Amino acid sequence: MQIIRLYKTAATILVHYNEQYYAINTSWNNFVNRKNLFACILKDLSDQTSIDTITAESIIGNELQAPIATQEVWAAGVTYFRSRTARMEESEGGADFYDKVYAAERPELFFKATPHRVSGHNQVVFIREDSTWDVPEPELTLFVSSHGTIEGYTIGNDMSSRSIEGENPLYLPQAKVYEKCAGLGPCLIVTDTPIPPDTLIKMAIYRKEEMKYSDSVPISQMKRGHQELVDFLFRGCAFPDGCYLMTGTCLVPDNSFTLQDNDRVEISIDHIGTLINDVQTLH
Repeated sequence: MQIIRLYKTAATILVHYNEQYYAINTSWNNFVNRKNLFACILKDLSDQTSIDTITAESIIGNELQAPIATQEVWAAGVTYFRSRTARMEESEGGADFYDKVYAAERPELFFKATPHRVSGHNQVVFIREDSTWDVPEPELTLFVSSHGTIEGYTIGNDMSSRSIEGENPLYLPQAKVYEKCAGLGPCLIVTDTPIPPDTLIKMAIYRKEEMKYSDSVPISQMKRGHQELVDFLFRGCAFPDGCYLMTGTCLVPDNSFTLQDNDRVEISIDHIGTLINDVQTLH
């Protein structure tokens, strides 16, 4: 699998391919929202001059932003068996709904975030002040073009209030959608073939530098296919600039765990990298 990495920075798009960096001065939307994006970028680079690695890495270190412009972020739920079990455990009256959606033809899809509610790498994500049980959910996240084609992948952190959603499934929007409720980054990877099923998602949570949680899972444990989820999402929605779709998780901390201020969440996905977010309460 060949990989092109796209870093969105304050002033430019940095493209990393074959150990070379290129600075592309165009809008994020115009650059990424193209069918057959891998081939398009290779064509773009054919007349570009690379920049030196030290300069590029300095820009990434100081000016990196979340890889998003005007795209909406959506998410899929109950795509792994462990997620089904966890959602049934947390729900006081809606356990059957999660069991049924795991087996149903139609997946659970929900709106997650507008761009201004998304945090990038090394930026803060929030937990709600009115929530008593909060977790990060590490998810392989698809970039989907306006044509409904999967063109890239990034790391997603779907911050969630399990206490609010568990009280009543109808509270899902409040449990999922609030300021800085999602993390994306550190880059968007564009590949010449689909990401392989043995790709590992790993998450670690640190509190005062002590690891409080660590686990990993291959994406092959997903019940549903990536294009299957995309096709359902596009049945009733158009995305003129493309969109992001988080694909669910099965890395769920024990029920006794809840996030606290100053915790650090580190999510790594093979081939992509590591997304780091510190946690604070939204007041």
